[in-house]
Amino acid sequence: MTSRLRSSLPLLAIAALAQPASAVAQDSAPPAAPQLHLAAERVGGKQASVLAGTRWRVRGVLEPYVAGQSATVRIYRDGRKIAVRRVAILPSSTGRAGYFLVSVAVRVPGTVTVRATHTQTPELGTIVARPVTVSVLPLQARPGSGGPAVRLLQRQLAQRGYVVGARGLLDARTARAVLAFRKVTGMARTASADAGVFRALARGAGFFRVRFPGHGKHIEADLSRQVIALIDRGRVQRIYPTSSGAPGTPTILGSYRVYMKAPGYNAKRMYYSSFFIRGYAIHGFDPVPVYNASHGCLRVPVPDAVSIFTWLRIGERVDVYR
Repeated sequence: MTSRLRSSLPLLAIAALAQPASAVAQDSAPPAAPQLHLAAERVGGKQASVLAGTRWRVRGVLEPYVAGQSATVRIYRDGRKIAVRRVAILPSSTGRAGYFLVSVAVRVPGTVTVRATHTQTPELGTIVARPVTVSVLPLQARPGSGGPAVRLLQRQLAQRGYVVGARGLLDARTARAVLAFRKVTGMARTASADAGVFRALARGAGFFRVRFPGHGKHIEADLSRQVIALIDRGRVQRIYPTSSGAPGTPTILGSYRVYMKAPGYNAKRMYYSSFFIRGYAIHGFDPVPVYNASHGCLRVPVPDAVSIFTWLRIGERVDVYR
């Protein structure tokens, strides 16, 4: 037994020496090289897109974190440099990585590329991040078009009381909302939303000013703008385009109450009519031009007539003014 034990000692010693050598080799492996990563935030879709003028941001992450470092961020649009920023790299909550945030807002459509570089310091070498690319889309929408610009358009129109249609599509109902907005703001009376419409929305334009807030639930017809607004307790519920009386057959001005309602079509092709004085009514009709062209009534688009007819009850006011 003794001789066997003695003979095995060299083998045990070799095994004992071999294992620590392997562990030391693993521990002495060089650390991973520092890396700088970029990511675009607050952008939409798989293609990373935003609307022109929308504010988004780029997050940079440095691993591992080294105190006192900074990065230079360069922003390009269609290959042309438009901005350079130097930013400090801050520690993350764990202290294992560093980060920075850069806010970006580009008003001109195009392809925006963001690059970031850490220039060599005594503590850390030069590091170049892989760039990120974001598509800046134009602020414009035409009837039949869709996408993020239309969704933004619809959201902002609806906030003001304009009646929009299918989400993300500039359908006929949304086109009428654009037309009504243009009328209220004194813009050209078309159904397309160009950059001017988006700028007007961005600065808060297009809210209908209620002239008779004390009239409770009522309709106001502003003939100078050729729109009607459905109002309840001083708050605008809906806004529609209208066509009032032509110069030869003007719409009567004043404050009246609905005295009769007639569903369906009548002999004069008036659709779902709410009469407020004599033969004057709010009713659906085709066509409803962008100017005053009726025989004295307040024409509204046929697809909107039933909704207005249902909302307005006998005895409620209709205020007509310029």
